[in-house]
Amino acid sequence: MTGPLVPPHETPEFLQPLVKASEAADPATFTRVTGPPSAAARPASVLMLFGETAEAGPDVLLLRRADTLGSHAGQVAFPGGGADDGEDAVTTALREAEEETGVAPAGVRPLAVFPELYVPVSRFVVTPVLAHWHRPSPVRPVDPAETAAVARVPLAELADPANRFQVEKRGWRGPAFSVRGLFVWGFTGGLLSVLLDLGGWATEWDRHNVRDLDVALAEHEGRAVAPPGRAKE
Repeated sequence: MTGPLVPPHETPEFLQPLVKASEAADPATFTRVTGPPSAAARPASVLMLFGETAEAGPDVLLLRRADTLGSHAGQVAFPGGGADDGEDAVTTALREAEEETGVAPAGVRPLAVFPELYVPVSRFVVTPVLAHWHRPSPVRPVDPAETAAVARVPLAELADPANRFQVEKRGWRGPAFSVRGLFVWGFTGGLLSVLLDLGGWATEWDRHNVRDLDVALAEHEGRAVAPPGRAKE
C-alpha cells in the first residue's frame, strides 16, 4: 500500500504537502532507475522522520554509517534497513530506526508510504515511510560498529543554497548537501532533494555547481586527492 495512512488534514501543517504528494507519487518522482523483477529484489524500508523545535523549526532525522562497514561505509542515510520475514514497510522502518538510533516508536506517528525505489548498488527495493516525531526521544548511535553519528538536521539548513550542490562520478550525477558536518549524497541526497521540493521548502540553488564526488568527499574529510583526470604525484 502506498499513499496517506491518515487524512492530510489530521497531520501537522508543515507535513501536509508531503502527505498529499504521496497520493500521486510514483517511482519516477524520485528516480530514473527502473527496478528488477520483484523476485530478484530484497525489500527494505527507510524512516523519513520529521520533527520540529522552537529554535530551528522543522527538521529530519539522519544518521552517518560507521566507516568500518563493508557497504555504504561513512555515508549519511535515513534510519532503515532490510525487512524481516512477515514485516510490512512501516514495521521495518520503525524497528530499524529504534535499533540504529534509539528513537522510541511510541513517539512516532507514521503518516504516509511512498512508492518502492530500487537501489542498484545494494539490490534493495526501498520503501520510504513518512512519519511525524510528535513526542521526540533522545537519540544516539546505538551500535557504534554500525552507526557513527545521529543528527536532527533543520530543513532550513538543508534548503540553504550555500549548503547545496551536485556531485558526479562515471557519468552519474545527483544532488548533495554539506550541513552540520554531514556530507549527504547518493540515494539519501536524491530523496531529500525531492522532499524539499514536494514539501515547499526548497529555494533556488546553483544546479550548475557540480563537483567531482571523490574530490568533494576528500575536501569534506580534509584529505588530499588528485583532481579528476590528473595523475597522483
